[in-house]
Amino acid sequence: MEESITQITEKNAVVRDWSQKTQREKRDSLVEGCIANLPEHITVNVRQNNLEDLVRIWNQWDSDTRGIFTERYGDIAHLITIHVDEQLIQAMVRFWNPAYQCFTFNQEDMTPTIEEYVALLRIDNVQFGKIYAKEPKPMTFKKKLVRLTDMTDIWAEKHIKKKNETICIPWSSLRELVLNHPDMLKRVNLFALAIYGLVIFLKVLGYLEVAVVDFFERLKQ
Repeated sequence: MEESITQITEKNAVVRDWSQKTQREKRDSLVEGCIANLPEHITVNVRQNNLEDLVRIWNQWDSDTRGIFTERYGDIAHLITIHVDEQLIQAMVRFWNPAYQCFTFNQEDMTPTIEEYVALLRIDNVQFGKIYAKEPKPMTFKKKLVRLTDMTDIWAEKHIKKKNETICIPWSSLRELVLNHPDMLKRVNLFALAIYGLVIFLKVLGYLEVAVVDFFERLKQ
């Protein structure tokens, strides 16, 4: 699933010093005495999944299925066709402010909120409080996969993997269900889950991690 890996070393000392100076002059929310721990040089790894499977599936769907998907999940399907500009990412990392956990451009601190993502992607049915709420008795990853896929416990156990200490499921295990599941709404839901796991919250190439499934469960509810 890996499409590209680019490793670039950027010199950040000037940006770091400028950022700290600006924050102190503006007297905003930076904690007094805080020193940004941005290294002199930083290595940027630009990694992304090959999304040809998702593009092919989307193009095969008829207008009714696409309409149901958009009604439930907004415009997130457009993300599978957006080209990642590696040079832009290399430039942006120079403006990352670890003290704020956001990007600082000129005199503005910029970090996207869930509300802004909702507006940009036209996701109209999000209940923000429920996204972050934990279930009193959380289900296991296996049980969540069974509920999402309508498959058996044995199927879930077979396909759950551990990659770099991360519990996840391969996209290849879900692809057949997205293509051929008898329940059209299940196909739509699993396609949306794939976008969240392979595009928006990518952690392990070619896999959807348990945290994404947890988030998706809350979002869907």
